[in-house]
Amino acid sequence: LVHEVYANNNWELFVTSADGKSSANLTNTPDVNELYPQASPDGAKICFLVDSGKGRATVRSLWVMNSDGTSRKKVTDRARQQCWAPDSQTIAFLPQEYPKFNVTDYYTKGISFHHLPSGNTREHVNTKPLHHLYNISYAPNGKWIVATVHAGMGHRHTNLLIEANGSKVINLGIDGCRPTFSPDGKHIAWGAGDHELAVVPIDIESDNPKLGKKVFQVFDKQNKIYHVDWSPDGRFLSFSRGPNGKGDITKPGTYEAACEIVGVHAKGWDIFAVKVARGGSVTIGHKPVYDWQPLTRNGNSNKESDWFLPPSK
Repeated sequence: LVHEVYANNNWELFVTSADGKSSANLTNTPDVNELYPQASPDGAKICFLVDSGKGRATVRSLWVMNSDGTSRKKVTDRARQQCWAPDSQTIAFLPQEYPKFNVTDYYTKGISFHHLPSGNTREHVNTKPLHHLYNISYAPNGKWIVATVHAGMGHRHTNLLIEANGSKVINLGIDGCRPTFSPDGKHIAWGAGDHELAVVPIDIESDNPKLGKKVFQVFDKQNKIYHVDWSPDGRFLSFSRGPNGKGDITKPGTYEAACEIVGVHAKGWDIFAVKVARGGSVTIGHKPVYDWQPLTRNGNSNKESDWFLPPSK
């Protein structure tokens, strides 16, 4: 898994094995803050965010590199919470709403797509109404993008299905945030609350997809659990877990807000993995058992994990 870590007074990207037995600093850039890594479906590349500057003058930019950390290249400035299209050649991202920086996660306007082979960037065909989205995830069939919306598009807070190449927008009618498609596209996992992760079935081939009932839940009565992601085989979920907090602005390159937000230091947060048991639930917080385990243990603001299988050499 690739994930962000606050190490040696800056944000770095680490790669941690799926069993948690090994972890290595992928970026090793003491003067650069890297955040929010997303691995391409083919495992060949990782796109990520870089924060440069301080306060409202911060510029958050979108970058891409090989999954071994080589060949870094900037894609664009003032971009947010990106994801890969199924072709592993196109990156969808959320343009920043206004030029001056704000750490708020939904500080976005529209959706854009960058095609790596050509270097061309285009707007979504229905980009103008798309407002205050965050945490986008592409369906494996390329038909839909799922996202959370907050105080935008006529909604207070909900999760939406957005037609990737059309104008249809469907309100999924679920509370919580940060939804993500399973690798086979048959389920969505998301944070149903500060202390619950949930999985529901969905038919992405439909022209009007609807969610089924919850088939799996993860609970933690004490700590926050966020940033859920699927293993490539769909058998496991990873997530971030830690105490509530508002960050620590004495740490360079960080901001003050809810600690699950990108760029906010989350003291005591680690990456965990849980086995998906259809029709069941798991409560985190007791002695680790077969169903779940910590993958990191240092509490150094480990967040935003993304699973990938590196391409065979």
